[in-house]
Amino acid sequence: MTEGSPSDRRTPEVADERVQVRRTDRAKEDAWVEAYLSRAPFGFLATQRDGQPFLNSNLFVYVPEDGAIYLHTARTGRTPDNLADATRVAFSAASMGRLLPADEALEFSVEYSGVVVFGVGRTLSDPDEQERALQLLLDKYAPHLRPGRDYRPITAGELKRTAVFRIDIESWSGKEKSESPDFAGAFELEGLGVPFDFESP
Repeated sequence: MTEGSPSDRRTPEVADERVQVRRTDRAKEDAWVEAYLSRAPFGFLATQRDGQPFLNSNLFVYVPEDGAIYLHTARTGRTPDNLADATRVAFSAASMGRLLPADEALEFSVEYSGVVVFGVGRTLSDPDEQERALQLLLDKYAPHLRPGRDYRPITAGELKRTAVFRIDIESWSGKEKSESPDFAGAFELEGLGVPFDFESP
């Protein structure tokens, strides 16, 4: 295996303590992690500056052949400030299943799936790299629409208004807990809609 290839980020066997999973019975293999990152609708990027942590939720695209994750924001803001120079970052995507009641309060649990990624994040400066990453994002979220047919392709002016980021993946781990469909008392928690239906007291 070549160093840094997706198949070289295996967990929990790797020495990288950042991705050691305590419950090894819930740890997932690399192929599962790759499939999850390819389909997860959004994730959370963790950065820090001058000791202050910052978390940003965003759409993203995982590109296996690059060993990288791409995302973007506006040109100004905390994320582009924090990634002005290449820096270590963490990234996570997760999903929640049913709530799992128990006879004892401490034993209540929940079904979940998730991935944690560690790597180096940086802002792309080359316009060709930026355009490719943005097009990959468009292809992920609107695969039925094509540039030049259904919408105007990305322009140079739009690239100047957008900050595009790349996370070069160093290591990752995947974890999942699920129970049988007939788990006694399992129930779904109602999700939050958009727009959020807020009713003041």
